[in-house]
Amino acid sequence: MSKVLLESTRKHLAAEKKRCNSHNCAQSVVCTYCDLVGLPEQTALDIAGAYGTGMGNMEGTCGAIVGAGMIVGLLTKDRNLSRSRMKQIMEKFQQRNGATQCKLLKGIGTGLPLRDCPDCVADASEFLEEILGL
Repeated sequence: MSKVLLESTRKHLAAEKKRCNSHNCAQSVVCTYCDLVGLPEQTALDIAGAYGTGMGNMEGTCGAIVGAGMIVGLLTKDRNLSRSRMKQIMEKFQQRNGATQCKLLKGIGTGLPLRDCPDCVADASEFLEEILGL
């Protein structure tokens, strides 16, 4: 697969990892971009394993956003710049989806889901790529 094709389809690859249930939301993002930061895929799976389902309990931030933050930090290697970029991703995600918390996105308690998990993964991946210029 050419680099151009791979770069343009990463968000779709990430979403498919979640859609087929082989990865949680955080793992889907981290494993899709792990090659960019020199992280072995098994290590990426292990690192992101506890962050699916909104930090493991639906009460926290969507795992896809957390996964994007992990990649931002590993690529940026600067705390202040990483935070600034993470804030941009969070704001874009909130604007598109109306929430960043897992249970709100899934409609727990309201019965009105805002976004399906694979779509959250695609969104977080898209914003990651935009912020990092990928």
